[in-house]
Amino acid sequence: MTRFRSFVAIDWSGAKGRRHKGIAIAEARGEAAPRLVRPDHVWSREEVAAWLLKRAASEPTLFGFDFSFAPPIVERGEYLLGEPGLPTTAREFWAYVDAQCDDDDLGAASFLEIAHRRHFYFGIADGVKADFVRFRQCDARLNAQGGRKTASAYDAIGAAQVAKASFSGMRLLRRLDGKVPIWPMDLLPANGSAIVEIYTRIYLRRAGMSGTKLRNRTSLNLALEGLASPPARLRFEPNDHQTDALVTAAGMRQLAADEPRAFEPEGLTPAIARSEGWTFGVL
Repeated sequence: MTRFRSFVAIDWSGAKGRRHKGIAIAEARGEAAPRLVRPDHVWSREEVAAWLLKRAASEPTLFGFDFSFAPPIVERGEYLLGEPGLPTTAREFWAYVDAQCDDDDLGAASFLEIAHRRHFYFGIADGVKADFVRFRQCDARLNAQGGRKTASAYDAIGAAQVAKASFSGMRLLRRLDGKVPIWPMDLLPANGSAIVEIYTRIYLRRAGMSGTKLRNRTSLNLALEGLASPPARLRFEPNDHQTDALVTAAGMRQLAADEPRAFEPEGLTPAIARSEGWTFGVL
């Protein structure tokens, strides 16, 4: 997989609004230290989409986004339990989510808070959290390997929740679908760019780091050293969105170069690829 000239990790945000301080983009090119892309800029999600399309056309790049590309469906047969007739493939579900939302900047709050409120856990008033939490096959595999994927696409409360980012991300994928291959819903192309789902903790684990968040240059560069990467050249102390992006970009590069199974993980079937997708790095 060294055919990719660059590896880009995008720390995503599902927050309401038109610009989002939680978005950070990092690039690992060749053997150089990973760098932040426009670190002082406050990105919109639409801007990220436009930037990605331009970049994807210019050189072979592997782009990673840290949200779930689809909710779980394999275990129970439905994305939204008790609502038959809804799509059963990720691509069709992206279109469904997009059609249900009228939020600014590819937001999806209306999907979670209005259109399908009963499927999402927002707090104790909703009942028992465990009744909402379900996982995909790749999440279960990561947990079995000790990777600790604990956040569910139906959990919409707290700092660790991924629901808002994931459903806004599905609107993004709808925009990118057919323009850049999205793995594993698409087969990995022999040439050109591609998009994958990422999870920073996988690369922290590969780097030998036990924590989940890095908030200074010292811990960041320790993680990069564990991923066989030169240290990042920053003149400021990064926030955790920036460190997540930097570590993951370096980790994607190392994984693609060193792991023959990176795009052929055990347990990934064509049916799972179409319906739930897979996280790059779960082998």
